[in-house]
Amino acid sequence: MRIIINGENRDFSAPLTVSALLESLGLDARKIAIERNREILRRAAFAQTPLEDGDALEIVHFIGGGMGAALADARAENDDSWTVAGRRFTSRLIVGTGKYKDYQTNAAALGASGAEIVTVAVRRVNVTDPAAPMLTDHIDPKTYVYLPNTAGCFTAEDALRTLRLAREAGGWDLVKLEVLGDPKTLYPNMVETLAAAETLIKDGFEVMVYCSDDPIMAKRLEDIGCCAVMPLAAPIGSGLGIQNPVNIRLIVENASVPVLVDAGVGTASDAAVAMELGCDGVLMNTAIAEAKDPILMARAMRLAVESGRLAYRAGRMAKKMYADPSSPLAGLI
Repeated sequence: MRIIINGENRDFSAPLTVSALLESLGLDARKIAIERNREILRRAAFAQTPLEDGDALEIVHFIGGGMGAALADARAENDDSWTVAGRRFTSRLIVGTGKYKDYQTNAAALGASGAEIVTVAVRRVNVTDPAAPMLTDHIDPKTYVYLPNTAGCFTAEDALRTLRLAREAGGWDLVKLEVLGDPKTLYPNMVETLAAAETLIKDGFEVMVYCSDDPIMAKRLEDIGCCAVMPLAAPIGSGLGIQNPVNIRLIVENASVPVLVDAGVGTASDAAVAMELGCDGVLMNTAIAEAKDPILMARAMRLAVESGRLAYRAGRMAKKMYADPSSPLAGLI
């Protein structure tokens, strides 16, 4: 069957509905309009409308008017957004929601950070005080992407229970998995992490996974279907910064999914280093929440992530053993 789409012939081996066509083209029906043989099709009828040989379709969408081509090209070139599990984000900083003195400070720091994703823990409701303030009263899940995590879980079974409850409570499929090994170091238990990740992926979750800085293990997590790997920089809450930049760099070079440094960041320079290594983002909580001025630190972290990313994209100069003069010596007086 041959269909003319926006002036070009396209051949299909079997009959299609309009919805099936859009799916094959990778188009979101909510964002486009279709004219079929000079008649506009109603979006509600896409699924019930069969296409016929020789149909001529015009598929259009809205764009901003008045933008010159040069400016449009420049904006496209400067677009440095990133994607995880099919969702696109501008900010490469993810922040947590624990350890703040109150929800108001948490919300203000989140605003200063520019983050679009926040990690949230799943805890029991205080049934004795149902009127007690809740996180959702201050950080709107319609404005920010909530990323439920399994903080405090030491077995795969506990992690699975936690995330299944999170999905039931809020419908969240994009989750952060962490299964801890011991309460002193909070290092990940990778055996339990792998088991939990495999089950969650089979259950339809999109799993961003906290892991050790082992390049082999990170690749295995990617191979089983995790949508992002999140190696630690140092123990959770330690503020020690990146302890093994070589391994982080190896993980980045071998990965086909986003790599985000998770845990151990203490100050802005740590975040910049992570981004200069080529990481797609940084996740932090304590570094902001326990700063003397959390709101100011959140802003510093935002700028550090942005500058580190720019430095990575720019490509740093080569390191040299000896000096190399900035000004040419030829013609020296």
